[in-house]
Order: sequence, then structure tokens, then C-alpha cells
Amino acid sequence: MRNFILLILLTLPLFSVSSQSTDKPKLVVGIVVDQMRYEFLHRFDEHYTDGGFKRLTSKGFSFRNAHFNYIPTKTGPGHASVYTGTTPRVHGVIANDWYEKVQNKMIYCVEDLDASGVGGSGKIGQRSPRNLLSSTITDELKIHYQNRSKVIGLSLKDRGSILPAGHNPDGAYWFDEASGNFMTSSFYTNVLPDWVGKFNSRKLSTQYTNGKWETLMDINTYVESARDNRDYENAFFMDLEPTFPYKLNSIRKTFGVHNTLVYSPFGNTILVDFAELAIEKEQLGKDEITDFLAISFSSTDKIGHEFGPYSKEIQDTYVRLDRDLDRLFKYLDEQVGEGEWTVFLTADHAIAELPKYLNEQKQSVNYFDNKQNQPLLKKSVDEEFSATGIIENISNRQVFLNHDLLRDQNIDQVEVKKYIVDLLLEMEGVSSAYDTREIERYHDTNLDVGMLSAGINSKASGDVAYTLLPGWLSDYNLYHKGTNHGTGYSYDTHVPMIFYGWGIKKGSTVNYHPITDIAPTISTLLNIKFPSGCTGQPATELFD
Repeated sequence: MRNFILLILLTLPLFSVSSQSTDKPKLVVGIVVDQMRYEFLHRFDEHYTDGGFKRLTSKGFSFRNAHFNYIPTKTGPGHASVYTGTTPRVHGVIANDWYEKVQNKMIYCVEDLDASGVGGSGKIGQRSPRNLLSSTITDELKIHYQNRSKVIGLSLKDRGSILPAGHNPDGAYWFDEASGNFMTSSFYTNVLPDWVGKFNSRKLSTQYTNGKWETLMDINTYVESARDNRDYENAFFMDLEPTFPYKLNSIRKTFGVHNTLVYSPFGNTILVDFAELAIEKEQLGKDEITDFLAISFSSTDKIGHEFGPYSKEIQDTYVRLDRDLDRLFKYLDEQVGEGEWTVFLTADHAIAELPKYLNEQKQSVNYFDNKQNQPLLKKSVDEEFSATGIIENISNRQVFLNHDLLRDQNIDQVEVKKYIVDLLLEMEGVSSAYDTREIERYHDTNLDVGMLSAGINSKASGDVAYTLLPGWLSDYNLYHKGTNHGTGYSYDTHVPMIFYGWGIKKGSTVNYHPITDIAPTISTLLNIKFPSGCTGQPATELFD
């Protein structure tokens, strides 16, 4: 009997070891929800299932005070910052589009004129990550495993797929609104994989826009959002009242099947369909080498711009996205194995409220009139310094000077910049203005200046940068409808940051974390090198 007990004791450690999970996740899934405020996790939670957002918040680790730590809070910089662990100052993606000073023209963040479309149409195929100056966590994973790890990026938006997937993925695919196909570019491959072609042949865009968009639940239960019909919401596709239900099969006759799809919550649904097929056909999470799937949901951003964060439309979009996530997570359990995959969920930015809605709430906000102020600024500067064309470009709330002209006419550019700063500060709606040379390496304690500085890249940015007052929007919409993002205020910076699955304990923290902490946290979890430009730090709460 004694020998039998001894035998059992000796074998216990073996049984314990064999029952443990692997020493790394089989698959990491990075989810970016375009334009998601942190508060959406909780404001709509009564309408969520247990398997979507609540699965993450109740069983994962939630960073409840996570923020973007730079200006501007836009889609391109957001995706780049999440995956590089650094800010535009380092990774170089300073906006979605920006003025390129050498070429004297606007360029797009993932523009590559040497690339061509594969499986799609038009200039949307001239895309690659060539403008991204830092490596990503996905790049480092590929290098760590000497290309034995698979990396796939998926999104409706090209930049939402390309920037997370990094410089050398196994695939980066985005949606072509002209053809309704998921496509890629010649930067990655010259032939679309068979499984992508077969997915496109199913013409799911037509199916998803064949009926109505009605609220998933009784609209009267959506008490967390404002009234349905507000005249300062954008009329859906400009010719309908912004009220449910939306007859998608009628809308698509004017605006096209595929354009209609992306402005509905079914744009998120088709992306989950595509992601499930990618997991199956690319055999993600099927061996001992960690793979990575980067997913970015874009329809949330399209709808949010039109209707705003307190609309019935945005609430229903998140209620439906919750079901899409539930389906995706269950699929990962089946295909990869429950407890064998890790996911993080965040956003690329949040969103401002519609100014006219804030006016109803007795808040004094308004629109900064670009059409009036920009010509005024240019004219005043030229008159003051007796020259023509001193200001070359104004974009992304940055002013670019014509340096050749200043040198040729011996005009002191420091004096010009000081004059522009003073002029901007006199304009209604402007909060601050700075000579970018004076703040581009700012390291003091003023958070507002620090955030503006972190968004300035010495080679790419303008000569003067300015910010607007809280709640103010640039007059980008002639009819003062819809909303936008891009500031350093909390309504644009405060986003979800949740980790769940393999290696992640349950819990939450209200400690401040910049969003640039995501990449080094995943790198630490996987025991791989940090991205080359990384300035974030691993979230210690996960490793205590």
C-alpha cells in the first residue's frame, strides 16, 4: 500500500504538467473598433449578450482609463500607434492624409504609387505600409519566428488592414466599394488567394442590403440614446430623414450596393464572415507557432460620423456588433480551442458630440469656419510681410510655409510663425497655437502641449499647429450636420483597452495608460522584441 501511494505522489507532477496549456497562445487576435468610445462598453451593456463585449469585460482585464496620448486622433495614426507602440512623432503617420512638403501635394497614409490593385479596382489598389516608419508587433512576431508565424490583416478600410498587418504579412485585405470585393495590392501578392476569390463570389453585399435596417431590439428600449429624428444628424445618404427603418434595398439603387453596406452595421457582419474563413483557410492557430489576426471594424466609424454617439443608429450598431463578436469568439473556441487564443480590443480614436446637440444641453460650442478663416489667414500674412503665397498649405490644423519663398525674399520665418500664432489666437474657437519647432521635442508636464508635440513629426509636420476649444468642430460640413474627431480631449482619446484569453487574468484598473502600451504588453506576453520605435511600456497590472 505504501509503495502504491508513493507511486501516485511521484506521478502527480507529471499529470499536472501534462494538463497545463501551452507556453504561448496559438493565435493572437487584435481588434480595433473604429471610433469606439470607452463608455459604449457600459452605456449599452443592458442590451449586450454574455458572449460579446461582456465576455471580455467580465472575464478579461479591462483598462478603464486608457487614452490616446497625441493629437490628431484619427484612423491612420490610431492604427499605427496601437501596433507600433509609439506616436506619430516616431512612426510618421501624422494623419490620414497630409501635405508632403517635398512633393508639394497631399498624400494618403498608405499610398504607394508603385503598387497596383489585386482583386479590386482603381487607386484603392495603390496601397502598402511604406509610409510607416516603425516596425509593428506583427512585424516582430514574423521576425521572431523567421516567417513561420502567420499574420493576416482584415478591414473594410485599407488603412485599417494595412497598418496593423505590418510590413511583411501573409495577407492584408480590404473592401473595395466599387466592386464589392475584398482585395489586396501587388505589394503583397500578384494573385488573390482562391479562398478570397470564392468569398467574393458569394456576393454577400447584395444579401446584406436586400432588406431593411431596423433596430435589433424594440427602439423604445434604447433609452440610452437621444430621440431618433434629429435634424442635425446627417440624412442617410443625404436624401432621407435620419430615422428607422432604413430601406437598404431602396437606398442601394441610388448609392450602390457596396457603399450602402459599409454605412450599415452589416459591414461589420460581413467582416466577421470574412475573418472566419481566413481563420479556416489560412489555418491560423493550428500549430505550435503563434499566429496573428488583425481585425478592424469600420462601419462603426461610418455610422458614427453621420449620426453621432448619442444616436439610435450608433446604439443599434453596437448592439449588433456585440452579437458579431459573440459569434467570432465562439468560432475561435471551436477552431483554435478555448483558452488557446488571446485577444485585445481597443479603438483607433473616439468621437466628439454633435455641436448642436450640446447646444440643446446648454453648452456653448460651435464650428470653426475654415472657409472664412483660412483665406483670411493667408491674406493677412502676405500683406504683413509684403509677399504672395507665404502660406503654402493649411491642413490637419497645421500651417505649412513656403520656405523657398521666405529664403529668396529674406523674410524671417520665426517672425512669420509668431505672427500666425497671434492671428490664430484671435480667431473664435481657437484654443492654442504653437510654433512646431518650439514644441516638437517637448518634455515638460503640460499634457496638452505634450500631446500636440507627440503628434508632430519633424520631417512631415507643418510650421504652426493649433487646437480648437473643447466641443468645437472644424466646419467640414456645409450643413453643420454629423460629427468628427481629431482632438486631444477625452471625448476623442478615451477608448477601450481590454485583454482576454490565454495568459490574461481577470480584473480591471483605473490607472492611466496610453494606448501605446498595447504593443509592448503583447510583446511581453509573447516574449518577443518590442517594435523598433516603441515608446510605450508593458501594462504591469497584467504581469504582477
